Amino acid sequence: MSEKRLGTALQTVEWREGRLVLIDQNALPHRLTYITYTDWQDVVEAIRTMVVRGAPAIGCTAALGMALGAQYSPPFATSDAFLAHLERMAQAFRSARPTAVNLFWAVDRVLAVARAASDSVEHIRQAVLEEALRMLEEDLQINRRLGYHGAQLLPQHASVLTHCNAGALATVGYGTALGVVRAAVELGKTVEVYADETRPRLQGMKLTAWELAQDSIPVTIITDNMAAVLMREGKIDCVIVGADRIAANGDTANKIGTYGLAVLAHYHRVPFYVAAPVSTFDLRLPSGDLIPIEQRDPQEVTHIQGNRIAPEGVPVLNPAFDVTPAELIQAFITEIGVLQPPFDTLHERLIGASSHHEP
Repeated sequence: MSEKRLGTALQTVEWREGRLVLIDQNALPHRLTYITYTDWQDVVEAIRTMVVRGAPAIGCTAALGMALGAQYSPPFATSDAFLAHLERMAQAFRSARPTAVNLFWAVDRVLAVARAASDSVEHIRQAVLEEALRMLEEDLQINRRLGYHGAQLLPQHASVLTHCNAGALATVGYGTALGVVRAAVELGKTVEVYADETRPRLQGMKLTAWELAQDSIPVTIITDNMAAVLMREGKIDCVIVGADRIAANGDTANKIGTYGLAVLAHYHRVPFYVAAPVSTFDLRLPSGDLIPIEQRDPQEVTHIQGNRIAPEGVPVLNPAFDVTPAELIQAFITEIGVLQPPFDTLHERLIGASSHHEP
């Protein structure tokens, strides 16, 4: 790999001097603003209001939010009482957003470490913080391995369409779908990205385009209804998206509009790839029919920057995600490699593989 390392300056989630620090993604692209958190309940609200978003970033934020609550909790006489406090925190984090499985995975991982260290309150505090910090470093390394594997799929000169934001801002750093793009550029490939605007919150236009521009990677913003024309004109070599939850059969929940892109890609014979860490696979769910879909405030659709653009009194549907059937997905790009069909063996491949292979 070349010496050029992209996306290293942008870290979405950090632990600084005993405090949690997040990039305020609601302020982008106009301002790069950092918010420091000292109260775990404010971290729950940050996840709910999408100050931080993207499945891996949400998971690591929840883990550090748990650590924050553990570090500055009221005194507890016994470790059992302290563990009960952590359980209450965990439930609050789980309720913040229902679809991204990384949130639940991270909280459960922190709780497991806490229970294993239950000989003293202080030991639990230390163990929880160490585990949360370990998850930050793991996320960066996982994204780099994932990106390297995915880069092998791209031609020397590639045109990639992506949806929403699955970049450094959706992770601790580097990114999943955009991690593939960054890794390809680091390997000397020429990559151009078309970024869907991604209604209603416009994460593709506001976030994906912004962070790619920071790395001087060519990016063009398109409206959500332009993808079919670009595919018909042969301007798209592949579609790469992230994921919030992947069922055991490969059905994938991602930002609303992903399913439509997959249908278009299938019709135009354009490869459709999902880039996600192993932690995004929920092997407990046999199919995407069981993935809970978050319903968000209708004002995200009816208003732009506080101004109403829709007629009063008309009902609005605002699901945050949709589910793409596995048969429309060409491959999953993960840190353990590229997983191709048949996807009915995903469970065995994921359980049996190590997530610590270096490329």
